[in-house]
Amino acid sequence: MDEFSALEVTAMRAVETRDRARLLWTDADRSWASRAAAEVVGEHADTPTFIARRARLTLERIGETHPSLPRAVRALRWRPWVGWSIVVGALILGVAVDRIGGAQRVNLLAPPVFALLAWNLGVYVALAVGYVVRYGGARPPGPLRALVTRLAGRGGRRDRSPLAAAPDREATITSCIAALTTDWSRRAAPLYAARSARILHWAAAALAMGVIAGLYLRGLAFEYRASWESTFLDAAQVRALLAVALAPGSWLTGLAVPGVAEIEAIRTPAGESAARWLHLLAASILAIVVVPRLVLAAGAGLVERYRAGRLPLPLAEPYFQRLLRGFRGGPVRLRVIPYSYATPPAALAGLEAIAARVFGGSAALTVEASVAYGDEDTFARRGGLDGQGPVIALFNLTATPEEEAHGAFLSVLTARRDPAQPLLVFVDQSAFRARWPDDAARLRERRVLWDDFLAARRLTAIHVDLGAPDLPAADAAIDAALAGPEPERDAP
Repeated sequence: MDEFSALEVTAMRAVETRDRARLLWTDADRSWASRAAAEVVGEHADTPTFIARRARLTLERIGETHPSLPRAVRALRWRPWVGWSIVVGALILGVAVDRIGGAQRVNLLAPPVFALLAWNLGVYVALAVGYVVRYGGARPPGPLRALVTRLAGRGGRRDRSPLAAAPDREATITSCIAALTTDWSRRAAPLYAARSARILHWAAAALAMGVIAGLYLRGLAFEYRASWESTFLDAAQVRALLAVALAPGSWLTGLAVPGVAEIEAIRTPAGESAARWLHLLAASILAIVVVPRLVLAAGAGLVERYRAGRLPLPLAEPYFQRLLRGFRGGPVRLRVIPYSYATPPAALAGLEAIAARVFGGSAALTVEASVAYGDEDTFARRGGLDGQGPVIALFNLTATPEEEAHGAFLSVLTARRDPAQPLLVFVDQSAFRARWPDDAARLRERRVLWDDFLAARRLTAIHVDLGAPDLPAADAAIDAALAGPEPERDAP
């Protein structure tokens, strides 16, 4: 998925996972977004196209009442002018700050351009060593790269819309924007690493070109004299050092580094016109800094372009799986199989509310006849379960879980269902609360009993009060159960 679409999808996910109370984005809104996106892209569209279109529709609709959310998305988008400003600033800095010597004299042993050459050579060594150590893997951004990334965007401003005036709405908006910023920073980190590398390589090349321009511009207006002085070095040693340092420039220009006698002749207070030395310095900068940095910038640019067009989506996450169930196979079909539990009408209404909340308003819920206690063999002879939607085993918290009864039922249910069908285990506590409304300790003990019983089977107990379901808690618990096989405790 391309960068902008991935950012919008990340924003949609932040809203729909953080706004569990449906203060900003209701269940009806979510169902509309899925239906509208499916109608726009058509049944033959691929998964990224559907999700990207749904994200765009979500932000357009939610922006009508809460403009700070799409504003935060725009703030996180990459601004190309940031990169070009850094490069142009580096060029100007190179021209403005270059000083190759005071009083129009160039000390051949101490021109600032040698520091520039040494710095870039050190950078190349660090890049090479880092690549070898990491074998080309990703690495945390350094301070300069982190600065470039921070300059790319600002956080969203506070929402001033009338609907955001309530503290709970404002807190939800703040939570959504914070989640968006955190998630996007993590998902886009490889892209921004390549992007900041490209900009910094361009900036280094621009700084070097500015230094070269400064050398020649000042050489036109002033006459520079080249000389050298040293307490410890003689002419032969100075000549050897200059021959090594200026070898790239000598090779490019064809200008030879003068011999020992000529070097001795320009020892302070003597000197000569610095023209040939400026040519050697400029050519060395070109060879050691400008050309390698442009090559590195081109390589980083290719990596950036590739990553910007192929940002991965975590489609295995329960959130995306929930979105895709309705798109790929129509409305989600849920099959509820109670065990030794005559489900009252209020509990059925609670199941329908949870199904609509978690799987969308178009979810189809089928509640089978309860399997009687000890009747697991008859249940096993019913045959396989149709459909690809989740299968829900429904237990009553007032019952004590038994391996030869409840465990046998779960074994048969696991064998009957299709491997592609997720198995969810609901433990309804509505009857327990009605019988012991004020006994929190007993409720807690019974929940732990069911948790341990199901954890031994690598299943997660989803505790719900179907008489008065806590929809946000049920939503979170089902997400956790669908996330993987590891048992987790759900939200109370």
